[in-house]
Amino acid sequence: MKEKNIQEIQFLEQGLQNLLFQKQAFQMELSETKEALSELEKSKDDVFKIIGQIMLRTDKSKVKEEILSKIKIFELRINELEKQEASLTLRIEKIRDDDLKKSK
Repeated sequence: MKEKNIQEIQFLEQGLQNLLFQKQAFQMELSETKEALSELEKSKDDVFKIIGQIMLRTDKSKVKEEILSKIKIFELRINELEKQEASLTLRIEKIRDDDLKKSK
């Protein structure tokens, strides 16, 4: 395998690893946000929101709307990262395949 190809694969794999870390972080955020939604659904009346260093009573429907919006954003971001992950994986495989064909 050419030195150039090795370096490119290493660069792409590093990028792929960074994407996986980002994806994992967003998946954790998504999971926590879905859990917050679940707890919100269980609550009967008063809902509080922490803003800075204070806790304020707030409208349950507004909080639910904010949480649903966050969930949508996290899901979109995760989907985008998955597309980038697939693209990088294909590029790595193509370089390896091309190199195998050339070495035969």
